[in-house]
Amino acid sequence: MAVTPATVAVALGVAAPDPGSIQEQQWNLWIDDATMLIENRAAQLDMDLSDIDEAKLDYVVREAVVSQVKKPDDATQVSVTVDDGTTARSYRSGKGRVTILDEWWTLLGLTDPSGAFAIDMVSQSRPHPPWCSIYFGGTCSCGTNIAGGPIYEPGGGW
Repeated sequence: MAVTPATVAVALGVAAPDPGSIQEQQWNLWIDDATMLIENRAAQLDMDLSDIDEAKLDYVVREAVVSQVKKPDDATQVSVTVDDGTTARSYRSGKGRVTILDEWWTLLGLTDPSGAFAIDMVSQSRPHPPWCSIYFGGTCSCGTNIAGGPIYEPGGGW
């Protein structure tokens, strides 16, 4: 992986932080955090990081850190009042931590396969025929739930 504080600075259009500075250490920490989040998701999905295109991985880590640099906390407005003067600054709200967006998980191929069309509502341990009402969200109409196999079918099965 080739994400460094210097590449983050280029993405932001600012000068790279001085070597050893607190800012460089902070950006390195956020790079490590983004990498850890991706490694954790890959482990949860039993995927190998070596299967992910390095350019995509670098893009997601870099953009996650850039987003954190731009919006480091969840403050939306900061006001400072001194005597009769007040100054205020508004920020777009951030999460307050390094975050990987859903679209970036998709780009990496690290999306959770569970979804509306990935859930099998019928147990494979009980062989229901395709016309059993359990396939349509109802209760079993073939008798498998009481006998372990379809009993209300012609010939005792399908």
